[in-house]
Parts: sequence; structure tokens; C-alpha cells
Amino acid sequence: MYNGRVEVAGPADVHELGRLIISKLAVGPYNNNVYLLRCRQTGAQVLVDAAAEPGRIMDLIGPESVSLIVTTHRHPDHWQALSEVKALTGAPTAAHAEDAPSIPVETDLILRDGDVIDVGDCSLEAIHLVGHTPGSIALLYDDPDGPPHLFTGDCLFPGGVGKTGTAEEFATLLDGVSTKLFDRLPDEAWVYPGHGFDTSVAAERPSLIEWAERGW
Repeated sequence: MYNGRVEVAGPADVHELGRLIISKLAVGPYNNNVYLLRCRQTGAQVLVDAAAEPGRIMDLIGPESVSLIVTTHRHPDHWQALSEVKALTGAPTAAHAEDAPSIPVETDLILRDGDVIDVGDCSLEAIHLVGHTPGSIALLYDDPDGPPHLFTGDCLFPGGVGKTGTAEEFATLLDGVSTKLFDRLPDEAWVYPGHGFDTSVAAERPSLIEWAERGW
């Protein structure tokens, strides 16, 4: 049974939904999570964050390649393998407009808040969140057969929001996470962060006031 507790150098964990298969792999010195999303009906695949270890990422992708590589934000630990994986797959890349200029691999698809990314017959919604970086995005798969599934990059983790450099950035990120994620999504929503183990909206919602009071 899937639990999302992957480790660097260990195998991927696979979350099999009715229409989408989510494979999670931990890579690199910062324990980054790479996600491969595969449509059951069409076999189309999208990769989220080509973070490190391109050989292991290519093994995860397999022979059917990917139709798109999405980078959740501009920090280098999330795109160290992007150039090589793009070259090996020939897949276009996507990132938010605010972060794309800082990613040293050409961004083919510029994303903005609310844009939809197709994964075969499934789709992801890009949700723009400011604070960790100016152009961070979360990706929402609103499963028609069950609870939503949310890929948060470095904007939301078990125990808090992502790292910010100033009080203003923290306030902006917490407000975005609160209004765009917690106010919108049910408790059952599954959360897949950019590092470490998974969580849920239910597990984190009670701590929003605590996070605001502590300031990080």
C-alpha cells in the first residue's frame, strides 16, 4: 500500500488511483521528490521536478517518455537534472512566468495561475503561490473518483509552509496557502511535497494559526 515514505537510493512508491498513477522517487543530496504522473487510459506521462540523478529519473520514466516536464520553482535543487532529462526525452518544459527566467534551461510552456496541464485524459491545475519564490506553483489533480491530490513543491510541507526570507514573504506565502489551498480543498486532499513524506489537508489545517503566530 502506498505511503509516500521514499528514501534516496531506494525504490519509487506508486500510488494507483482510478485514472492516474503517481510514482514518487527521492533523489539527490537534498532528498528531493520527483513525481511521475501517468494517465491509465492513454499512457501519457508528465514529470514534476527533474531534481537530480537523471539516470534514476529516466529509469522511472521508462520507454514511453514524457509529454512535459514541470518545474515547481526556480531553486536549483529542483532542476539539476532538467537539462539532461529534457535532452534524453525531447519533452518540452514548463514553469511559472515569474520563475522561468531564473531556470537555466529554456522554458517552453509559461504557466500562470489557473492554467491547465493535460496528462492524457487527466488534468492538473497550476496554482501560483508567492513567498518561497516569486513563481512557485502547486499542481492540483482534482480526482473525479476520489479526493484531490496536490503537489506543493516547496510551498507546503508536513508541519508548515516553505522557507521564506522575510516576514513579508512568509505572510504572503501563508496567505496564499490558506486561501488557495486550505480554504478550497477538503480535509481528505492528499499533499505531495517537494521533499520528505506526504501529508494531508486534514493533518495540517489545525496548525494554520500556530504557523501564523510563530512566523515561519
